[in-house]
Amino acid sequence: MLLWERALDPAIGTWSLPGGKLRDDEDLDASAARQLAEKVDVRELTHLEQVWVFSDPQRVPGDRRIASAYLGLVPLTAEPALPPDTRWHPVSALPAMSFDHGGIVEHARNRLAAKLSYTNIAFALAPERFTMSTLREIYCAALGYDVDTTNLQRVLTRRGVITPTGATASPGRAGGRPAALYRFTDSEIRVTDEFAALRPPS
Repeated sequence: MLLWERALDPAIGTWSLPGGKLRDDEDLDASAARQLAEKVDVRELTHLEQVWVFSDPQRVPGDRRIASAYLGLVPLTAEPALPPDTRWHPVSALPAMSFDHGGIVEHARNRLAAKLSYTNIAFALAPERFTMSTLREIYCAALGYDVDTTNLQRVLTRRGVITPTGATASPGRAGGRPAALYRFTDSEIRVTDEFAALRPPS
């Protein structure tokens, strides 16, 4: 999760989601993309969707503000030039958050976890070509629990979500058999199994 540290009151020293005011000449989608580009140099968005509208009158001090929250995904290989006050944080170990931003993050993570179950949305997080161990790490980080590599490969292959490239990754220092490289079959989101649900191991 990309967050920036507040340097002024209110909530000085806490960490916030990037955001800002909607301009008169733009819609919400355009505003979200613009603010990510201007404030934190994130321009390579592979997926962007509105998550929820947060309208509690007490969500921030002072004048009432309504927040339209977005889930924006970038591939693992993206390296935006972050400002000094901005950092990536593991979703499983967030710092002290500003206002209701912790709840917004949880809402977005739940949305992503649900979509990982029944769509191919992981294409927006993965490199163009990847090993199954890399894809497993992405799923584990997003879902918050361990995922079996063999089972993940079987499910995604059966649904036609991933396709073998025929190539292999360079062997690591320990040697061994080179891992097969895969790619996502589609680069746009689609439903793969509307009744599916990924659940943590019991």
